[in-house]
Amino acid sequence: MSVLSVEGLCVRYAGQQNPAVDDLSFSVEAGQTLALVGESGSGKSTTGFAILGLLPAQAQVRARQLAFAGQNLLGLSENALCAVRGGGIGMVFQDALSALNPLMTVGEQIAEAVRLHHPVSRAEARARALALLKRVRIAEAQRRLDEYPHRLSGGMRQRVVIAMALAGEPRMLIADEPTTALDVTIQAQILRLLADLQAEAGLALLLITHDLGVVAEMADRVLVMRHGRCLEQRDVLDLFNAPQHPYTRQLLAACPPVGSPV
Repeated sequence: MSVLSVEGLCVRYAGQQNPAVDDLSFSVEAGQTLALVGESGSGKSTTGFAILGLLPAQAQVRARQLAFAGQNLLGLSENALCAVRGGGIGMVFQDALSALNPLMTVGEQIAEAVRLHHPVSRAEARARALALLKRVRIAEAQRRLDEYPHRLSGGMRQRVVIAMALAGEPRMLIADEPTTALDVTIQAQILRLLADLQAEAGLALLLITHDLGVVAEMADRVLVMRHGRCLEQRDVLDLFNAPQHPYTRQLLAACPPVGSPV
């Protein structure tokens, strides 16, 4: 049974002629990574936000099916949807600095996420926050617990966001461009962390990215999007070896070969 099943997802903003997402269908199994790939504005992030009900009020979301662990997400009350956000599906946002509250310490923010999904004391929530910082491999986790986000590097802030996404012990992660604005070395560390966390807990992973190098390293299946529609959805090796859609071939051709001069 799929952890996430999406059929015929459509997202339309008031006043816009064309839908932001148009008749999109896919599923994600436990332990599997599906990558949504496409240029900016193709509807990738909108898809992730639509699943969790995070789009603004002027967005109209429809689908033949939008189900997590067999539960229909459309029409859920805000309280019920909040239980899914973080509790069932964790979200790793693109801009870690914007995702974190600059007025709260890292420990306070992770502990708040813990208490949102678990009935524990403040002391227990802080202890779990420390354990999560260690789990995402932040050095000197005890000291970092009381740091503010601006005191951390970009890579550390992204690890904190991942820790918050794990606070509710979800079955699935949605990672929206998780390595944007990070240097290549830190990107590799974050991707390895996500892969290891996925393997440890059997998480389903919906990876939103425009980076085909990330796709090649992380994904089991790939869904190529443009103008809100699915152009091609295939196993990652099949897609790289024999892309079927002209747009997919153009995307792959735009990537410089390994070892080419910069």
